[in-house]
Amino acid sequence: MQGKLYGIGVGPGDPELLTLKALRLVKECDVIAVPGTAAEESVAYQIVKGAWPEIALKELLPVPMPMTKDPRQLEENHENGARSIEAILQEGKQVAFLTLGDPTVYSTYLYVHKKIQSWGYEVEIVSGITSFCAVAARMNMGLVEKAEPLHVIPASYQIEEALKLPGTKVLMKAGKKLGEVKEQLLSMGAQGVMIENCGMENEKIYHTIEEIPENAGYYSLTIIKE
Repeated sequence: MQGKLYGIGVGPGDPELLTLKALRLVKECDVIAVPGTAAEESVAYQIVKGAWPEIALKELLPVPMPMTKDPRQLEENHENGARSIEAILQEGKQVAFLTLGDPTVYSTYLYVHKKIQSWGYEVEIVSGITSFCAVAARMNMGLVEKAEPLHVIPASYQIEEALKLPGTKVLMKAGKKLGEVKEQLLSMGAQGVMIENCGMENEKIYHTIEEIPENAGYYSLTIIKE
């Protein structure tokens, strides 16, 4: 009998935002797959540990996912990760793959998910609270009202045209291009807020575009309101 793969969203950072379903499945699954070379150092792992310390007793499977935009290297990483999970599923074990936020939003897990599914295994996505919803809540503000559209934008790519869209813009994963993004926003006279590491111990809040630093951590998210 083959095992089943669960892609589990653990939320944006605050262990209290982990869903009851996510926690139940983490407890029930035989193996916990975690992105990275050292599972215990993963942010997703630490979030769950904050809610359930006993995860330290679970069998862990680190799944290396180096950050790169090289298509060949990405495909190799995803293939290797999926094969390591498949080996466990072949043993009839259930695997919970932890991922920040929600697995359906710019998640590395999705690549593994699609491969495992195409190979004939049972898979299930377990939704988690998204980072942009958590940031809006942390700032005590709404994202959209009435007929306002919401645009979720990967900010490490070309975003000039996207910033012209009407409604609320969410800028995710700016990374090393944060300085360029800030410059564009200032030139537009945009109004917005940014939170770095929302819900984590090292959380930092920036109430205006001017306050945003040239460099910030990977888990930084900006909301632009009209």
